[in-house]
Amino acid sequence: MQSKKGTLSDLSYGYERTVNLSFEQTVEKTRQALTAEGFGVLCEIDIKEKLKEKLGVDFRNYIILGACNPPLAYRALQEELNVGLLLPCNVVVYEKDGKSVVAAIDASRMLSVIDNPRLESVATEVNDKLRRVVDNV
Repeated sequence: MQSKKGTLSDLSYGYERTVNLSFEQTVEKTRQALTAEGFGVLCEIDIKEKLKEKLGVDFRNYIILGACNPPLAYRALQEELNVGLLLPCNVVVYEKDGKSVVAAIDASRMLSVIDNPRLESVATEVNDKLRRVVDNV
């Protein structure tokens, strides 16, 4: 699907948008959009840097942002203590064909591995917020 802001795609395990921004601009806009939705970035992994360091290979610009919305994480942890195995929610930004892609995990799909229907409302709220993050980049 094409929009004024870029190309949208639903993945079986997430949601992505391709934008006509530089990698650096996309990372910055993603951080701003996460903050606007109540997420903080707990961890950041620069895949390009790590692959160069560990394997000596060149790779495209690719960053993983481990995002957490504390109130929603707290609600999920109250329902299922081991949900921490699936936290934080990952958002990725990478370069592809001269453009940038931002993608976020589908929390409902991710949490479906836990057989606990009480997590569904949390997953839905996380998904709504992460979709807005991607849409607003």
